[in-house]
Amino acid sequence: MRTRSPKAVFLAALHWIIIANFVFEMVYAGYMVFSVIKPEGHQGPLWAAAKTMPFEMMVTRRLYAIEFWIATAGLALYLALTVIGPWRRREAP
Repeated sequence: MRTRSPKAVFLAALHWIIIANFVFEMVYAGYMVFSVIKPEGHQGPLWAAAKTMPFEMMVTRRLYAIEFWIATAGLALYLALTVIGPWRRREAP
């Protein structure tokens, strides 16, 4: 069995912590948008209820949605640079 150096173990742990951070941020922002910041008595997407929603609540909801998309883009870029790119270079003829 091959043993890993302490540096390799640290870098692997850091890699998974970064991924978990992005995923946690996406789950948190999604929870805030769809479960916490919503008009009274409303579930799921707003549809027509968006017209009657207070402006401050709508802005807060949009900011959380932007936070979700930033976390999604960050995770996609991180995985492209650290996992997909090196894998494709190894598999190239």
